[in-house]
Amino acid sequence: FKKTISEIPIRRRFTFPGKQRDYSSESNPSLTPFTLNPSGQFLCLFPFPLQTTTAATVTPAPKSATMATYDLTPRIAPNLDRHLVFPLLEFLQEQQMYPDEEILKAKIELLNKTNMVDYAMDIHKSLYHTEDVPQDMIERRVEVVARLKSLEEGAAPLVAFLQNPSAVQELRADKQYNLQMLNDRYQIGPDQIEALYQYAKFQFECGNYSGAADYLYQYRALCTNSERSLSALWGKLAAEVLMQNWVVAVEELNRLKEIIDSKSFSSPLNQVQSRIWLMHWSLFIFFNHDNDKTQIIDLFNQDNRYLNAIQTSAPHLLRYLATAFIVNKRRRSQFKDFIRVIQQEQHSYKDPITEFLACVFVNYDFDGAQKKMKQIEDGNGSTMPLRDEFMKNARLFILETYCRIHQRIDMGVLAEKLNMDYEEAERWIVKRIRNSELDAKIDTETGTVIMEPNHPNV
Repeated sequence: FKKTISEIPIRRRFTFPGKQRDYSSESNPSLTPFTLNPSGQFLCLFPFPLQTTTAATVTPAPKSATMATYDLTPRIAPNLDRHLVFPLLEFLQEQQMYPDEEILKAKIELLNKTNMVDYAMDIHKSLYHTEDVPQDMIERRVEVVARLKSLEEGAAPLVAFLQNPSAVQELRADKQYNLQMLNDRYQIGPDQIEALYQYAKFQFECGNYSGAADYLYQYRALCTNSERSLSALWGKLAAEVLMQNWVVAVEELNRLKEIIDSKSFSSPLNQVQSRIWLMHWSLFIFFNHDNDKTQIIDLFNQDNRYLNAIQTSAPHLLRYLATAFIVNKRRRSQFKDFIRVIQQEQHSYKDPITEFLACVFVNYDFDGAQKKMKQIEDGNGSTMPLRDEFMKNARLFILETYCRIHQRIDMGVLAEKLNMDYEEAERWIVKRIRNSELDAKIDTETGTVIMEPNHPNV
């Protein structure tokens, strides 16, 4: 990372993180300060009055009432850094869930509180079909470039040190030694270290997540202020998520969880809010990193402190936990307790996914479960993560529960419950039997599925 001011272009395009796009490798990062907080911390990181996005800011008018009912953007966005909101808007625009004009208006509203000047200019041109941009945007761009240059100059001594491999080898694990050594040998003191933080933060705001992540890592190695170090860790997590470095992001997530769980907060509510933010940010990781489909269960459900935070302030996260349980059948030991939570929270939150589980495991309403499955498939089944695995296991849930009640089942009835035609259901059940996922056999003459008796081993 050795770019001069003139080499840093100032435009960025966002995509939904699931698209596996490496933002840092693009040739056009943007001057994008999303986190203009008077305290100088990364936005959404501490339980102070938040200058975050609001539901009205980021939620455009829907194409249908059904979409508005189940779109969680207005609930999720206030718990995210603004950088993490833009990929969600891009996803909504790509899926054409809302009129394009409404998405552009929502972006403009969000950009008005940022320094993402070139991106705002592009959106303005697209929205109003003009090549002219307001004068205040042009003036703001000049201010941002000047500020970036000033920060670069302030951090230059420490940046030069960090780019010198032989000099970096002088650093030790002892922070106090490092601070003294830097001051004595290189005339680098607290002001230069603070300048590195501000420069790293501004690089993050410019969309240079790779450079920001590197400098925030180095800053934390030198920082002795616990609050500042925690802010830098939140920033590094956001940068790794936006670069889609899922392995590193998991490591940073675990570090944050350990700090949040052990840190002394001025109020228990502040600690709860930090957990809620952490869970919202973790969604980007858990539904994109191939090896972490079960970790969302460990974080959200295994620790009662996080489950209590969900029930208290963020019941909409139950949708993602329910999805994780459905695609991770091996976590049955915790599943019964989660079903009780679904039952308890039906008054505060429900959607087709949570209602599907309630139909199957609470009410034994298989017709209702079939309707919810169709609703999921017709509504957002094509865009939801892990779609094929979700639908397969959802059908298995119906099949297993229904079969525990009936020893002999008509194939036609079962096909209807599974929301499949007769031949498709027969092939699907045969495959489940062959894969040892179902202990049953099919009587082709009578067109029935016969459950094998499961005798206990004594």
